[in-house]
Amino acid sequence: MRTTKWREARKGTKAERGFSLLELSLVLVVIGIIIGAISIGKDVHRNAVNQRIASEFIQGWLLAYDSFVAGTGVVPGDNVSVPTGCVNGDCGSGGSGQALCFDSTPNNLRDAMLAAGIGLPAGRAEGSEDRYVYLDSNGIPHDLKVCFQNVRWTEPAPAPTNFVPRSRNVMVVTGATPALAGFIDHYLDTVIDARFGNVREMGNANSTNSASLAWSVDETCAYTGACNALDESQVAEVTAYIKMFR
Repeated sequence: MRTTKWREARKGTKAERGFSLLELSLVLVVIGIIIGAISIGKDVHRNAVNQRIASEFIQGWLLAYDSFVAGTGVVPGDNVSVPTGCVNGDCGSGGSGQALCFDSTPNNLRDAMLAAGIGLPAGRAEGSEDRYVYLDSNGIPHDLKVCFQNVRWTEPAPAPTNFVPRSRNVMVVTGATPALAGFIDHYLDTVIDARFGNVREMGNANSTNSASLAWSVDETCAYTGACNALDESQVAEVTAYIKMFR
């Protein structure tokens, strides 16, 4: 008799009652909001990082190059006595000339800039102003690097829809993820196109094809080359050329 009364008293109490459908729905909604907020927060942070790289690091090096030309009358690495107009004094003889980087010899970019009294962007650290470390969309680090080089660059010919390769000085940006390359392209050209404009993908800068092209890979491609990669994979990298006006 006592056991029966105890069971009756326990019926319907909170200890035995399960979650209602409404309560489960509210929990799922809250979880969805939290996940969405985290995803949006990651995208906002990544866009802010891309903006900083484009406006401070890339733009900083563009200004440093222009300041060098304005102050010395020649492009970096060129011969002051007998200027060629080509970076490193190497026009490539129909191909790409030797790149001028921090680690190139006999000339290097850092010494050339400092000797001309040009201030360098902050970059990664003192002595590594040519580099910038950032995280891709999977949270894995990449090392952005800047050099300058004379390359073949196609421009419109007198005949309609025809293009001809010409010798042009460019900033070479290696280690860029597709998202960052697209951001820099849009930042400088307002249109994302790997084939046209002042920002192009290496391999397309000298193409005589008249059709616009997307960048060769996107954020689903891994550094190893496989696309539709896992979330923990390092995102693929591309090399961008940015045309200089001298």
